[in-house]
Amino acid sequence: MEDIAYNLIRSNRKTLALHLTHEGIEVRAPLSCPISEIEAFIHSKRDWLIKKIAIMRKQIAEQNAYVLDYGSKILYRGKRYPIVASKQFGFEEKFLIPPGLPEEGIRHCCVHIYKYLAKIRFTARVTYFADIMRVNPTAVKVNSARRRWGSCSGKKSINFSWRLVMASDRVIDYVVVHELAHLLQMDHSARFWGIVEAVIPDYVDRRTELKEYAKVFAIEGWS
Repeated sequence: MEDIAYNLIRSNRKTLALHLTHEGIEVRAPLSCPISEIEAFIHSKRDWLIKKIAIMRKQIAEQNAYVLDYGSKILYRGKRYPIVASKQFGFEEKFLIPPGLPEEGIRHCCVHIYKYLAKIRFTARVTYFADIMRVNPTAVKVNSARRRWGSCSGKKSINFSWRLVMASDRVIDYVVVHELAHLLQMDHSARFWGIVEAVIPDYVDRRTELKEYAKVFAIEGWS
C-alpha cells in the first residue's frame, strides 16, 4: 500500500491514532509529530488497514443491497418477524402496517411500532432489575439515540434507544443492568463493573453480542 491517502488531524494529543471512516483513513497526531513518523506509523498498520478496508467494503455492499419491503423479516428481541400489509396496525407475531407504502413509509411504520414495544419491554425489565439491585429510577424513557444504547441522567431517569429492542433479551437485560448500575456508581470504575457482574456474570459476552447486533442494524439501515 504505497502512497496511502489519509486525512491528518493535529491536536494537543500525545499519541498517534488511526481511524478508518467512510470518508477514508484518518490519522490523529500531536501538533509537533513529523510527517516521517506519521507515515511510518501508517505503514506499520498496513495489515490492519487491508483487513478493515475489506470489511468496510463488504458492509457498504450489503447496505446498498438491502431492501426493506412487505415480506421482509426484521428483528424484535433477537428473533425475526415478517412485515405484513394489513388494515390493522401493530405487532402480533408480525409487523402489521398499511399496504402500498414505499420503503421509507414501511420503515417509518416499523419504527413507530418498535418504539411502542420498546417502552413496554424496557419498563418491565427496569422494574424487575431495579428490585433486585435495590435502586429507584425516577422514569424509563425511550429515545432515538444512534450512538448510545442507554443512559442514566442526573435525575435518575433511565433512557434507552428504541433500536435496542431489536436485540436479544439477554442483550437488553445487560444494557438495563448497566444503566441501573449507574444509579449506584456513575463512572465506569472497577466498582461499577463489579455491580454489573454481580447481576450479569457473563456481561462481557453480552456486550460483545451487542456489538454484533449493531453491525446488523447498520447493514439494514436502522442506525
